[in-house]
Amino acid sequence: MNVHLAYQPTPKQALFHQSTADELLYGGAAGGGKSKAIVMEALIDALEHPGIHSYLFRRSYPELQDTLLKEALSSVPAELGHYVSQRHDYLLVNGSVLHFRFCRNLQDAYCYQGTEMHRLYIDELTHFTQETYDYLKTRVRTANMPGIRPRIRCTSNPGGVGHGWVKALFIDGKQPFQIYSETVYSSVLGHSAAVTRQYIPATLKDNPYIGREYAFQLEQKPEALRKALLLGDWNVFDGQVFTEFRSECRADRRYTHVIPAFRIPKGWRRYRSFDWGYSRPFSVGYWAEDEDGRLYRYAEIYGSPKDPHTRLTRKPNTGMRLSPEQTAAMIRQYENRYEKGQHIIGIADPAIFDESRGSDGCVAKVFERYGIYFEKGDHERIAGKMQLHNRFAFDEDGFPMLYVFDCCRDFIRTIPSLVYDSCFVEDIDTGGEDHIYDETRYMCMFRPILQPVKQNCPASAGQFLRDEPPAAAPWLVSGG
Repeated sequence: MNVHLAYQPTPKQALFHQSTADELLYGGAAGGGKSKAIVMEALIDALEHPGIHSYLFRRSYPELQDTLLKEALSSVPAELGHYVSQRHDYLLVNGSVLHFRFCRNLQDAYCYQGTEMHRLYIDELTHFTQETYDYLKTRVRTANMPGIRPRIRCTSNPGGVGHGWVKALFIDGKQPFQIYSETVYSSVLGHSAAVTRQYIPATLKDNPYIGREYAFQLEQKPEALRKALLLGDWNVFDGQVFTEFRSECRADRRYTHVIPAFRIPKGWRRYRSFDWGYSRPFSVGYWAEDEDGRLYRYAEIYGSPKDPHTRLTRKPNTGMRLSPEQTAAMIRQYENRYEKGQHIIGIADPAIFDESRGSDGCVAKVFERYGIYFEKGDHERIAGKMQLHNRFAFDEDGFPMLYVFDCCRDFIRTIPSLVYDSCFVEDIDTGGEDHIYDETRYMCMFRPILQPVKQNCPASAGQFLRDEPPAAAPWLVSGG
């Protein structure tokens, strides 16, 4: 059978089709031909491998119908198969099947518990939580298809509840187009395996088939949305909560929140903020307060698995599953080494004082046995969010009321990735990686400011020698 497939891939789409990576992210901007690429990749691959089952996902059925299904129904020649609308399956003539599905959350993902997916395709990956993605990945296997290697192909624009973990997995610390290998270990099988990942950026300029008027439409969008959709900028996007946060590390401390580390003066008060986590990361932030009430986050302990070489978070929004005793011991070890003799005021999530959460007492009492004490933090969510806005605001000279040392890498990574909740529009989406945000919120509510204050940089701001080590060595402190 000789069938003409009316598809001429762009150079970027061709790279997408040629990739040998196990997991691939394509896109980054609107108009790059993402939906077309993912449908045609699934179709061509299924035609080349008779009998395989490929699953194509969007988060909701209306999105699926308006994008992937619409693309398939208009692009697949009738001679190659037929679509069964009741099952949302495209049955190809060689026995392969394209399964069009939606998955709103982890509960939906559990519906595929017994499914063998030979290929997994996800359009707009940042609309999914990491837990949903990780579970769907467990269904990707080829036990009944010897010689066929399973693979995952995804597309996305910046933004959405999954922005943070997608950026960390495919973007941060990596060069576009380059394939990176990560070694994963299976305790069940007793051996390691390599998983490869790749990011291929594509923008509207890479797609000659899209009309010029679409570019003009994107140019008129608000700045954050324009940068994300037109330029594929992963550092700013629509729906971002703390758009005022600036992470350019500047020694002069003007118009930035990230600064080089310095030795904390002896007279400054010190604080410890804490958010408990088990399957999710726990987070401990160490703060100093200067004479003007300005807060400095100078160290952190973040309970997520870390890369043994870079010490960067390897699995965003994934906890280490440590017991309260193990977590308290980790904090105690840090403070014995770096905070010896310091008086530290602790503020924590009120939930750790709940007596019903453990057979040997609440989490707070477990910590007390290690000499770590907390006061109950104020859990008021909207007021707490506004306190962060107030402290992030710059005064007329460009100085904020909250700084972060450049070694607090998980704070710098997660705070810009927080997005608004689609239902509770004044609050953040708690499906994101919000653990550092929560303990920072407790800290800011403990030392609230009524409004962004206008004052000059404190006289002491420039007196610290850059060759002096900080009082703590926070870059040595991280979970994992």
